[in-house]
Order: sequence, then structure tokens, then C-alpha cells
Amino acid sequence: MDALMLTGLPLLLGYVLDLLIGDPDNWPHPVRVFGNLIAAGERRLNQYTGRFWKGAMLTLVLCIGVWLFFYGLDALALRIHPAVYVLINSLFVWYGLANNNLITEGKAVFRVLDQEGLEAGRRQIARIVGRDTSQLNAQQIRIATLETMSENLSDGVIAPLFFYGLAGVPGLMTYKLINTLDSMIGYHNDRYEQFGKFAARLDDLANLIPARLTALLMSLSGGSVRVLRFALRYGHRHKSPNAGYPEAALAGMLNCRFGGPNVYHGILVDKPFIGEHDRPIKSDAIDRAVAINHRTCLLMVIALLGIFALVYG
Repeated sequence: MDALMLTGLPLLLGYVLDLLIGDPDNWPHPVRVFGNLIAAGERRLNQYTGRFWKGAMLTLVLCIGVWLFFYGLDALALRIHPAVYVLINSLFVWYGLANNNLITEGKAVFRVLDQEGLEAGRRQIARIVGRDTSQLNAQQIRIATLETMSENLSDGVIAPLFFYGLAGVPGLMTYKLINTLDSMIGYHNDRYEQFGKFAARLDDLANLIPARLTALLMSLSGGSVRVLRFALRYGHRHKSPNAGYPEAALAGMLNCRFGGPNVYHGILVDKPFIGEHDRPIKSDAIDRAVAINHRTCLLMVIALLGIFALVYG
């Protein structure tokens, strides 16, 4: 089995598995293992003095450990049989992608809000965002859902594929660990400000190219150069150095405005607005967002397959 098949086939199979199955509840998942390791390390190390260096040490040790584990797993699988290598890599590409679940959760918020009312919508959106949802109105719930879908299109779809293209499954899973570290300890509060700072900065660095690539692919998926210009105009206004670019691209495609003040973990965060057209978000906006997600993910898969063909063909 040649190098093109060894890299391209797991990508294609993992993509199809995510498209058809997603991440079923209660199935084993490596990100849960990552979460348990991070939580155990945080409990032991995040105390007394030197918290920044302890957090940096935990981050580096886990990243090196995950890389070596998956590199060794790949080497072992290839020695057994190329088919075993393809099977294992397909499994972890599937684990690494979150497009199906992202779409499912986004659609669920819009459906619950429309069918069961505001309080139910607030509870549903709380599953996927970190902000305080108890006072959100229907417009804010829909905006929060769309913001999350665009940001996680980068974090949960394009970035994992990007790192798979760079370094195979070891790169993809190391990125997933970095992203999990940021989501667990990368907060600006008394507990995590110092301990999680290194992990948060590493996550910013890891997403620097993928976030902008996501905005580019989104604009290509809609066939609009205007969207890319919109993303470049507004993307840097976000407090995050990366999240604003896919958010701005989606806001441009939907001709609406994202951002604005929100409460996160009891703290009012004055986020700047992305876009200028403050129009009502209707229920059909989720259908457009879902179509954008699917097209963007497919474009990335096709692009990687093309690159693999050029490199290994």
C-alpha cells in the first residue's frame, strides 16, 4: 500500500464516519482521556507558588506524551499490516472531527427554542457555550449558537484536519490535546490565570493559521470574495486572536452582526461587535450555517487529498 493510500484513505474514511455517525454519547473517546489526565494534573499542581511553570510543565509533558504515544502506535500498526494502520488512523481521524456533533448541537438549540420556548432554549444553549445564558433573549441565543458554530468549525474541524495534513494522526491528536487544555484551564480567573496561561497561548499559536484558513474556505464555499474581505476587516476585533475570523466570515455570509457584551463565569466581558447589520436572526439561519459547515469541511478534505496526491502521487 503506497503513501498516498496510507494518508488519503484514513482521511476519507474518518470524514465519512463523522458525517454518518458523529460522536455517539457514552462511546469511548480519546478527548475524555485527555480531560481526565488534565484534571488529575491540575489538581496536583495548581497550588502554592510557581503556578505558571507548573502549568507549562503539565502542558509540555502531556503534548510530548500524546505525540510519542500516537507516533509509536502508528509505527506498530504499520509493522503489523498497512490495513491495520489505515483502520487505526481512520478511527482517530473520525475521533478528531466534530462537524457532525457541532451541527447536531446547533440545530438542537434552534429547534428547542422554536418548539419549547425561551427557558428551554437557554438551557439548551448552555450545553455548548461558556457564557451565562440565564438572561439571554431569543436573538442572543441564536447569535450565540451561530458564533459557536463558526468558532468550532475552526477548532473542531479545520484545525484537526490541518494538523493531520501536517503530521498525520500524531499531529491531529496533539492538537486535540492542546485544544482540550485551553478549554479546561485557559481561563482568565484566579484559579487558572497563571496555571493555564501557557496552554492558552499555545492554543492561540496552534490556531493562528487554521482560523484564517477557515475564513478563507468559508468564503470559497459561498463563492464570495466579499466575505473574505469582511472577515479580514472584522476578524481582528475579537478579543481572541483567532476566533474572530470564522465568526466574521459567517456574519458576512448571513449579513448580520455578532459579538457584544456577555457574561462569562460571572464576569461581564465587553466583546466588540463583528459586523454592522444588527438584523433579527430567523430560524432558517441555522440551515444556512449547516450548509456552510458541510461545504467548508468538504473543501478542506478535497484540498488535503489534492495535496497528498501531489506529494505522494
